[in-house]
Amino acid sequence: MNLRDHNRMLEGKREEITAWMKAKRNEVAIPIYGSVDVRDAGWKIGVVDANHFPAGFNNVSKENLAELSLLFKEHVHRSHPNCRWVHIYPESHTRNQGYVENISSIKAMIEEAGFLCTVGSPDLNGLHAMSGLSGPLVLEEVELNDNDELTVGGKIPDLMLLNNDLTDGEIPGIQNANITPPPHMGWFRRRKSHHYEALRPYINEISIMIGIDPWHLMPDYFVSENKCLTEEACRVKLAQEIDGFLDQLRQKYLTLGIEREPTVVMKNDSGTYGLGVMMLTSGSQILNLSNRKANKLRYAKGGAEVENFLIQEGIPTALATDAGETLEPVVYLVDGEAASWFYRINGKKSDMDNLNSPSARFENYEDSENPYIEQAHGWHALVAELSMIAMGAEAEAWQACDEGLNTTK
Repeated sequence: MNLRDHNRMLEGKREEITAWMKAKRNEVAIPIYGSVDVRDAGWKIGVVDANHFPAGFNNVSKENLAELSLLFKEHVHRSHPNCRWVHIYPESHTRNQGYVENISSIKAMIEEAGFLCTVGSPDLNGLHAMSGLSGPLVLEEVELNDNDELTVGGKIPDLMLLNNDLTDGEIPGIQNANITPPPHMGWFRRRKSHHYEALRPYINEISIMIGIDPWHLMPDYFVSENKCLTEEACRVKLAQEIDGFLDQLRQKYLTLGIEREPTVVMKNDSGTYGLGVMMLTSGSQILNLSNRKANKLRYAKGGAEVENFLIQEGIPTALATDAGETLEPVVYLVDGEAASWFYRINGKKSDMDNLNSPSARFENYEDSENPYIEQAHGWHALVAELSMIAMGAEAEAWQACDEGLNTTK
């Protein structure tokens, strides 16, 4: 089955899907923004990574700024109706010009939406500006008042927009703030596998509506817990788990007539920035890991040691440029809607490799020039928007967990 052969079937269900999406979005708090990496093999299209604190807004098309700003405005007016001032709390990547440009792009989107926007964090105090690709980004001094509230110029912003993934834990002064996305979705706590657990029921429901096997819209996966790669017994156990998973995928491929050997992606279940990622075609590759490669898998952003590994079905990409360079869509969403996207292109990688490496470049296409525009507005947008609903469900599950813990104290 190739999903591209069913584009007309998907469009025929458009009104029903739109109504279903609206109902599901009313059931959870939809994230203000997010981004997802999508892989499209033709026979399977799925989200392979979902970001709650997205970087990379500098790579989206400037032509999409008006739509992004409108969606941002609608979200804020609905969820924070008295908001006039939005303060961005960023990462501390002072030397990463691409990240700085991402914050500049978000700031431009917010200002286009009609809000006052400032940027800063305690870690950045003392800096008047950071250098972005298009010029300097002005920073504001941020302080904590006597009530441990974050202030800018002695005043509390109406809304704080978090663009910091909180790998190192929650930050003082934001716990009681009027803040979005919620800090409990930071990587100090969130797990990639939690997202798939939340996503699966939505994929199942929409697949019944469309009339396809849900397997075609989501990668299979499992979590290997407490695997210490420094000890041989742990590696042996992990290798056995991987081989068993590969056998299951091989049987599914055989059933569907997919003529290729399966690959799995081993990654940190809690983390970002493409760190600790390895492609595997056999469990024996874990047994024969060099110390250098084992250390790359064991450590995540900031030097945090990896506790659990997500073993995820690798989805090859069937998309390529005219020159044959491998590419994948990256979809950017505001208020749950797939409003913009660019393509990560990497001519040095195969159709199964992780494309998120220094050799990657990013390309925007006008709608009239995008060779994958039908897929972008169809299957790619569908799985991306389902991912945002699942992310909202994830956040509410963590909030309910916290509230339950508080009532038992």
